[in-house]
Amino acid sequence: MKKVLAVVLALVLTLSLAGMAVAEGKVGVAMPTQSLQRWNQDGENMKAQLEAAGFTVDLQYANNEVATQVSQLENMILNGAQVLVVASIDGSALGTVLATAKEAGIPIIAYDRLLTDTEAVDYYTTFDNYKVGQIQGQYIVDRFDLSNDAVTGPFTIEFTAGSPDDNNAGLFFAGAYDTLKPYLDAGKLVIPSGQDQFEVVATPAWKSETSQARMDNILSAFYPEALTGGTTLDIALCSNDSTALGVTNSLVAAGFTAENIPVITGQDCDIANTKNMIAGLQAMSVFKDTRTLAEQTVKMVSDILSGVAPETNGVYDNKVKEVASYNCTPVFADASNYVELLIDSGYYTEDQLK
Repeated sequence: MKKVLAVVLALVLTLSLAGMAVAEGKVGVAMPTQSLQRWNQDGENMKAQLEAAGFTVDLQYANNEVATQVSQLENMILNGAQVLVVASIDGSALGTVLATAKEAGIPIIAYDRLLTDTEAVDYYTTFDNYKVGQIQGQYIVDRFDLSNDAVTGPFTIEFTAGSPDDNNAGLFFAGAYDTLKPYLDAGKLVIPSGQDQFEVVATPAWKSETSQARMDNILSAFYPEALTGGTTLDIALCSNDSTALGVTNSLVAAGFTAENIPVITGQDCDIANTKNMIAGLQAMSVFKDTRTLAEQTVKMVSDILSGVAPETNGVYDNKVKEVASYNCTPVFADASNYVELLIDSGYYTEDQLK
């Protein structure tokens, strides 16, 4: 079956290159889910910018189901996509379908999530994901003045990481943990639950409900009297906004308010979380402007189809090969600068954040 599919793909590409243009300039864009705000924005930005550049776009969302994403990619290949842009659900689970695309000569760009354990990936566009974690960790260092020798703490902290099947999740966690480790070692930060391993603090599918349930358990087990004079939680370091939203919901349900809620980090500046920042219920969120990422990916697609070597500024080891990448730069947003970053830039309107 695989050989038959490869023959069909080769025929489609031959016809296209011969000028029959069954899919000239066609780009397949595979997104993981519509259940998270950021992927809706990524998909919309990608489609709009690719179409503005003159490409035909086949945009598909896979509802966080690997089998669905595989099927969608197979259809994109058979329908004549000349480039595939893939934001994977599980970066290590697409090897067979990607190998089919590679055999057919279709370039593959991993989008914000690295495709791992496969030779069949040509480029990677992303943000510096280790840097994302570092920004979160440094925010905590600065907020609690941890680098000041006169500050001894200890301050309590709990970690909530992302999905274990997302290669980025480990990088986010590592960047934050490595930044905070000197202060953990010095005793300025303490983890009452003792949960400091990625595998333990990870949140499958980045689900808010899962992070909320886990924080419920942590509060009842380790902070039962947090609001009545017992051990209180100072910091909840969350890798992204969907996990942060679950943690915030748990804390609010337990009786925390904007006046005494822990410092909560996040990532993506989702609308609900930005509203929480404005209301004092979340401290910060790392802003990764998906318009910038989409723009860089569109440039890469254009270069590939023009026979030009795309611009890159880094490499990532996907366990099989070194993948050339372009890393965009993230920044952090909080209540003091969200207007400039999110509203003045046109990312959101004021009405969206009311």
